[in-house]
Amino acid sequence: MSKKNMDKLSIFALGGVGEIGKNMYCVQYANDIVVIDSGLKFPEEDMLGIDIVIPDIGYLVENRDKVRGILITHGHEDHIGGLPYVLRQLNVPVYGTRLTLGLIEGKLKEAGLLGETKRILITSDSEVQMGCMKATFFKTNHSIPDSVGVCLETPEGLVVHTGDFKFDHTPVNEQYADLQRMAEIGSRGVLALLSDSTNAEKAGFTPSESVVGKELEEVFRKAKQRVVVATFASNVHRIQQVIDAAVATRRKMTVIGRSMVNVVSIASELGYLHIPDGMLIEPEEVNKLAADRVVILSTGSQGEPMSALTRMARSTHRKMDILPGDTVVIAATPIPGNERYVGRTVDELFRIGADVIYGPGSVTGVHVSGHGSQEELKLMINLMRPKYFIPVHGEYRMLRQHGLLAESVGIDKENVFIVDIGETIEVQNGVARKGSKVPSGNVLIDGLGVGDVGNIVLRDRKLLSQDGILVVVVTLSKQDGAILSGPDIISRGFVYVRESEGLLDEANRIVTSTLHRLMSENVNEWASLKTHVKDALGRFLYEQTRRRPMILPIIMEV
Repeated sequence: MSKKNMDKLSIFALGGVGEIGKNMYCVQYANDIVVIDSGLKFPEEDMLGIDIVIPDIGYLVENRDKVRGILITHGHEDHIGGLPYVLRQLNVPVYGTRLTLGLIEGKLKEAGLLGETKRILITSDSEVQMGCMKATFFKTNHSIPDSVGVCLETPEGLVVHTGDFKFDHTPVNEQYADLQRMAEIGSRGVLALLSDSTNAEKAGFTPSESVVGKELEEVFRKAKQRVVVATFASNVHRIQQVIDAAVATRRKMTVIGRSMVNVVSIASELGYLHIPDGMLIEPEEVNKLAADRVVILSTGSQGEPMSALTRMARSTHRKMDILPGDTVVIAATPIPGNERYVGRTVDELFRIGADVIYGPGSVTGVHVSGHGSQEELKLMINLMRPKYFIPVHGEYRMLRQHGLLAESVGIDKENVFIVDIGETIEVQNGVARKGSKVPSGNVLIDGLGVGDVGNIVLRDRKLLSQDGILVVVVTLSKQDGAILSGPDIISRGFVYVRESEGLLDEANRIVTSTLHRLMSENVNEWASLKTHVKDALGRFLYEQTRRRPMILPIIMEV
């Protein structure tokens, strides 16, 4: 039997499928693994205290000798943000286009990994041999320059990953999507297509980024005072549109927000942003200019609590304030789950007296998506004509809708695979089926801790945030088990002690009687004593308050 017949191709996600954000897809054949993207996602509401979430790469670490490298499709945070954490455990080459590598290098420098990470520049014309697989690339449109899709030539056939894309026929940087290359790939026969599903629920076409520039210029002309524009720091095209509108209306621009400052610096240094000499000013210089001659470019389009816009809205920013009559433009759509934070920031801005332009881009005209809508998704499928279709990047409902779109343009229903994180699609002799799962999941980053906060710790944090904690301190005699001091009950986040003396006195009595009963029954193991105290006190407190605080007994012997 030939080696081809024995080996199989596996396609799987360690992050990204079923969740917006965190992206990491893997293609494996025999002893070779190619990784596409290495992103992060921001924590959900029930992930108390967690800073970011990255994919669990345990499978890749176990198979580190097989990993040939990480291909990065573009420089957005949800595609490169996990690299500093991944590369600490998996020192493999990273491939990216010029701007993408520039943004990655900034992250690696902060993490102290720049010197030890091999970074390889690619273009849309590059060919990279990765074990038995060869990677080629094609230009796409997205909300950041230098975006590419990936075509992997495997022994089983071509596997194409689109990256995030739209079809913008009038891109602001004149980097046109390479439809001819896509069609050429499709003509060779594509085994499997992994395609961006973010806008699979939206009918029609996504408007061109160029329409935003005209709307921004109109907003700038009408504004009688300063203009504040908040957008994603990595949306380099949008930043260029803000610069162009500022130039057209003779305004100077200042940049605030750490991530925005970093991106503007890197993108302008590499030639992806064109800023006229003398246009950029320091935040301290803003008040020296007439109000109608200033634009402030800021982070905070998602209402993040520590972002520049949110702090300005609360008048807690060190260098900048929003003044009554200023115009604030939120040039982004809230990521699902962030609507409440954005709404809160907008409320604060209105309280100050600012004029706020926010809401769907179709209404305000100051935002368009970087992802293709249904007609563009159909076009990608028709260009590639894959045998098997795997929708990626999106919530489950988006993946499902994208699968239906594929069926509507002729992909057989049984050849559409919607998979969850860790599930594999295995292809052998040209036939695909769902295979076994690989270890996968979320790794939670809390401060400097990577993966040391799990479900049990999160459960405890949730309990503490809901019902608080009671600490019961008792000192027992080592000779006869008599209570020498206590019980002392300390409440934090449960009840206010001065207003609940009766409740706590009764709780004290229950702890004392429970301990006396246990001593009379010759129960003196600490674990048993603590368990009985927790159970008795927990029942009483729930009966009285309908709350279940965390109860922490501390028993000492002297």
